[in-house]
Amino acid sequence: MTREEFIKVLDRKKYSYKIQGDNIIVTHKGSVWLNSLTSLPPGVEFENGGGVYLDALTSLPPGVEFKNWSGVNLNSLTSLPPGVEFKNGRYVLLNSIIGVGGYFHYWEGNIEGIDEKRLLNKMISIGIFER
Repeated sequence: MTREEFIKVLDRKKYSYKIQGDNIIVTHKGSVWLNSLTSLPPGVEFENGGGVYLDALTSLPPGVEFKNWSGVNLNSLTSLPPGVEFKNGRYVLLNSIIGVGGYFHYWEGNIEGIDEKRLLNKMISIGIFER
């Protein structure tokens, strides 16, 4: 998906955003429902006030950041490239990577005493989820 196509989707759904350099920062006050998208352009950041629902997304470009207030649903995603970061407020759902019920905070590989998103981001940064 191109930047222009993504901006058209945001405009059609009336989701607020700002452009900073090469980045598109989604700033909508509530949740962002983009379940029909299968890809995103590079340089997207989610800083919205609710969840991010990208259930049909099959790929993410490096550099996508999730800084939204609530959870992130990525049910169809099968890989996570280095440069993707999760700094969101609640859960990360990765059914196609972890399995059904794929909330990362319930993954049996989590280490007690280590924040699960810190672990997830480290695993992404060293390429564990690349295919």
